[in-house]
Amino acid sequence: MKKSPLILIAPGTQQRGVEFADHSLSLSQKYSLAITAAGGLPWVLPVLPDAALVAEAVRRCDGVLLTGGDDVQTELYAPDLPPAVKKTVSAPEPERDWFELVLIDEIFRQRRPLLAICRGHQILNVALGGTLVADIPSQLPGSLRHARPDRKNEVVHDVELNPGSRLATITGQTRLGVNSSHHQAVGRVAGLLQVTAVSADGVIEGMELKPGVVRAPSFLIAVQYHPERLYDRHREHLKLFSGFVRACGRGGK
Repeated sequence: MKKSPLILIAPGTQQRGVEFADHSLSLSQKYSLAITAAGGLPWVLPVLPDAALVAEAVRRCDGVLLTGGDDVQTELYAPDLPPAVKKTVSAPEPERDWFELVLIDEIFRQRRPLLAICRGHQILNVALGGTLVADIPSQLPGSLRHARPDRKNEVVHDVELNPGSRLATITGQTRLGVNSSHHQAVGRVAGLLQVTAVSADGVIEGMELKPGVVRAPSFLIAVQYHPERLYDRHREHLKLFSGFVRACGRGGK
């Protein structure tokens, strides 16, 4: 019997968890359910300050899923951010930021398939040398209302996909209805990446590797929205997870 591809999932953290109010892992069950529905075996990796552990975990897995969560610390991409904008940013999680930067480095070094969602989409861009819009409402006036946690399980706006992109090919669409739970966005795109999806106001909703990039994952899709909260009612979003898990089973091809 063929084994299900093992998908390493990077969780968030909480300063005070349920058991003993300790620093704890935090992850919506939706991610694991989506991976399971697509035929993968989810494996949640602890956020520990151990580069050797991260490297070994990447060696053992077939692919990696970067998940959503609180804001990336501004010191990593905009150390001179105006105070009024910086006030909109959530409290930093330096342990998680460090962990995910090391994880992304290992993903590229070991060429593991990658699916990055929301915060994962953002920190991937930062890790590769790009920047973020720290607060859409104040820095991009006139934009859509992207922070819609009140409708996190519902489609709230459309995104346009580049025809011929991997995302368009996998979903079979050039327009997707998506949910939206973010107030930050990708700013300057990292040199290795290209934009493959945008909302009507120009906010970047999807990225992939540029053609011809060497020594990199052979499968990489990053999206700003949350397909794990839509896959069970919108087949095009399940197709994204299925395409990712299928690529993990083929070694990323």
